[in-house]
Order: sequence, then structure tokens, then C-alpha cells
Amino acid sequence: MNKGKKLYEGKAKIIYSTNDKYLVVQHFKDDATAFNNLKKTKVEGKGVLNNRISECILTNLEQCGIKTHFVKRLNMREQLIKRVDIIPIEFIVRNIASGSLTKRLGISDGTVLEKPLLEYCLKNDELQDPLISKEHIFNFDWATKSEIEEIDKITLRINDILVGLFRGIGIKLVDFKIEYGKAWNKNENEILLADEISPDTCRLWDIKTEKKLDKDRFRKDLGNIIEGYQEVARRLGIMPEISNIKEINFNKSSSIKFKKK
Repeated sequence: MNKGKKLYEGKAKIIYSTNDKYLVVQHFKDDATAFNNLKKTKVEGKGVLNNRISECILTNLEQCGIKTHFVKRLNMREQLIKRVDIIPIEFIVRNIASGSLTKRLGISDGTVLEKPLLEYCLKNDELQDPLISKEHIFNFDWATKSEIEEIDKITLRINDILVGLFRGIGIKLVDFKIEYGKAWNKNENEILLADEISPDTCRLWDIKTEKKLDKDRFRKDLGNIIEGYQEVARRLGIMPEISNIKEINFNKSSSIKFKKK
């Protein structure tokens, strides 16, 4: 199996074809973006960290019965994943008020919510990913009622798992956003957790100090973004393999060949 042409490039990742129509390669970039790409820079090593962190989290979710697009990690920057048609909705779970929720509703940052709050946003950078309701989703046929009911249950289950996982390593899971896609399984579509779960897509605070360990370090100009990501990786137990990331030349292109199944 060979890595083929570029199919799609987003703010943080590139998707490449393979000679298996059901599989693609997901490449993690070093680009850091915020405010729908209005603020951006490159952070050396961020893609490596997100690749490993997302692999770790998706693997843990798979072991708990959550179906994901993840197949295997190929190298420091790339994963082999199942090809999916992305549902154009971001599913956001909030456990603690922060970010846009505090601005929209005037709630104090850090307010612990009585129960997880599930929100939906349309995936559209030009429109700045607007908040939408279920009625919007059904009226514009972005997903069916049964699909949303299934995804809501999966999403809240994921939240339960991740809250426990991060609490066990001294981190508060403030909020996170995830995406889903449809993949062919025999003669029918199967809904899979897609994209990534990493400090790019989660708000993660140290339990004792409430130090930010996520992309808010970039959004809010707190500095040391890479150290926050490294701390998450270290607590997850995956840092030893990538402790020398600054010494690696990430700019070399790689032609990856995979063994035939």
C-alpha cells in the first residue's frame, strides 16, 4: 500500500489517499491556529505531540467500545485511518464554563456545570462555525434524527471516559469538540468518531493550579504552548518516545510504503 495524492488540507492536518479506497493517511502539521484561522503560527513539534496524544486517547476509547476511524500510527506524524464522509457538525461538550460560552451568556470562567452541556456548531470556517440547534440539523438535512440520537449517546459516553482518564492524571477536562464521519461497513454506513482528540481540541487544566495545558496558551498569549502539550503527553505516559522532538528534522518529506494486507 502506497501513500498517494493529497485529498484535503485543513488548518492542522493533511489527508492523503492510499491504494485502498477505504483507508487514508492523516498527517499532523505544526500549524497553530485560533479564532477561525485569524491568528496562526507554526509551533515546532506540535504535530508530533498531537499525533501521539490522539493515538493514545482514541486507542483508550476503542478499548471502551467506542468505534473510531483510527487504524494505526505509521510514524511520528502520520496515522492510517478509515476513510469517512465527515458529518458537517462539531459536537462540543462542556463540563466547566470557559471560552465562547462565558462570552455568549456572561457566565464566570471556571463555573462548574451541573451536568455536561452538549452543543452543536456548523463546520464552516467562512461563517466562523456558528452555533446551531437540532432543528437546523434536521431542516437542512445535515444528519438524521436517529443519527443525532446515536451520536449524542456516544458523545456523552466519550465525555464520561475522558473525564475519568484525565482526572486520573491530574487534569480537568473543561470542554472538548469532536467530529464524526460515515464509513462503509459491508452494505451500510457506520458512524465513527473521526478527526482527533488532543490539546488542540480540548481545554485541559491542571487540577491543582488550573494551569492551561492546551491551545488556550496560544489563543491567550500565555506562552510555552509546546510545554503544555508535552506535559499532557508526559502524564499520559507517552512522553519518553518523543522527549527529543526538538532534535528531529520534521521538514523532510517521507515516502511511506505499507505492506499489503
